Amino acid sequence: MKMPEPDQEVLAKRDYLVRRLKEIVRNPEGVIDRETDLRAFECDGLSAYRQLPMIAVLPETKEEVAEILKFCAREKVNVVPRGAGTGLSGGALPLADGVLLGLGKFNRILEVDYENRCAVCQPGVTNLAITDAVKADGFYYAPDPSSQIACTIGGNIAENSGGVHCLKYGLTTNNVLGVEMVTMEGEIVRLGGKHLDAEGYDLLGILTGSEGLLGVITEVTVRLLRSPEHISAQLIGFPTSEQAGDCVGRIIAEGIIPAGMEMMDRPAIHAAEEFCHAGYPLDVEALLIVELDGPEVEITYLNDRIGEIAKACGATVIRQSRTEEERMTFWAGRKAAFPAVGRISPDYMCMDGTIPRSQLPHVLARMNELSEHYGLRVANVFHAGDGNLHPLILFDANVPGELERCEQFGADILKLCVEVGGVLTGEHGVGIEKRDLMGEMFSEEDLKQQQRLKCAFDPEGRLNPGKVFPVLHRCAELGRMHVHHGQLPFPDIPRF
Repeated sequence: MKMPEPDQEVLAKRDYLVRRLKEIVRNPEGVIDRETDLRAFECDGLSAYRQLPMIAVLPETKEEVAEILKFCAREKVNVVPRGAGTGLSGGALPLADGVLLGLGKFNRILEVDYENRCAVCQPGVTNLAITDAVKADGFYYAPDPSSQIACTIGGNIAENSGGVHCLKYGLTTNNVLGVEMVTMEGEIVRLGGKHLDAEGYDLLGILTGSEGLLGVITEVTVRLLRSPEHISAQLIGFPTSEQAGDCVGRIIAEGIIPAGMEMMDRPAIHAAEEFCHAGYPLDVEALLIVELDGPEVEITYLNDRIGEIAKACGATVIRQSRTEEERMTFWAGRKAAFPAVGRISPDYMCMDGTIPRSQLPHVLARMNELSEHYGLRVANVFHAGDGNLHPLILFDANVPGELERCEQFGADILKLCVEVGGVLTGEHGVGIEKRDLMGEMFSEEDLKQQQRLKCAFDPEGRLNPGKVFPVLHRCAELGRMHVHHGQLPFPDIPRF
């Protein structure tokens, strides 16, 4: 994964940059420049790729963020924003000549407004902390990534994170009402607010999922939902993954929209059961967890319909939760699937692609073929209801060539997703992991148009360079300059 070459002129003035940043940040300990201390920031959740940042800075106020960005723009220094570092696409991978801007100290919930059904918080607040703050009053925040105990709301916006319940309640973009952000020039801008919809262009929609390339978020307003009246979950086991995939499509086709519908295959089931003893059946090849919420009478009826559909698809195990404790136990294994798989393999890489639900049986069968071709095991844990796949490719980085085979295997899975009408990412983002596959989904003109949007926010390309776009064009190279008969205008002016 090639990154931009470090700027030697910037590296040469590192001491000056450290000294000036310490003058900007109120707490001098918020500027980190010792190599041993910088190790904590050398990667995100995609730990196969590592790079020490030149400097890490931990501001505490939006004014400090604005001054840091303004200073870095003036000194022509690149900046990489970072939340909790739980991302899985290398989106927070530092740059050798860049400042890593950590937002971990922005960790307060500023306001809970039940009248407007929203909460205002800083970007370093963890996803789960929002629900914990309001659940006693009968409310919650719907998006719930598996890392919700650690991932932050700012990072969720950067990657447009989803989670178990995004099938019914939407991704982060459907649950964010407003943000405060700082541009690379140090301007503080507000988009949206407590009102239902923002006026003008949908800049909030553009910012959500922009992976730190457009601005740095310093405040977030999120939508709160009433806790459902009743919740119930079913465990449904199948002899094959293809049958489970068929069941998913039939449930949705029936007009039933569960709160969540998750799938695990045999390797993931066994790993999760050994890890947290959730009571999963071990004699099935695939397991669905289907959760419904709403009025009890509706849930009772829909549970029966789902049971009938599952039996028609060949289900051999159907178990419905009888208590809230049992429902939470069903989910315990799914939520712990990633660390559980870490116990059965020295290393694994978690992929992220989305496909049409109708293609689940075909894609799962093809992934098994690819697993045999590359000689690497794969455990599948994914959001079946919206077709968001999370294959976990198991490998050993200490075995020569296995990391490279894992990368090739993962690339083939993502190409397969696009081939069947899906997309490269569902919620983890592009980062560096999928950057060089963007050409599989977008034409050169598509990518240039997206980069023009980047240029509108960050003309010098200082925010998180090397991510998302496979070839980094300078803004002046993206059609802004008219060339007539092959002659550049004003040829005496120095150019890039």
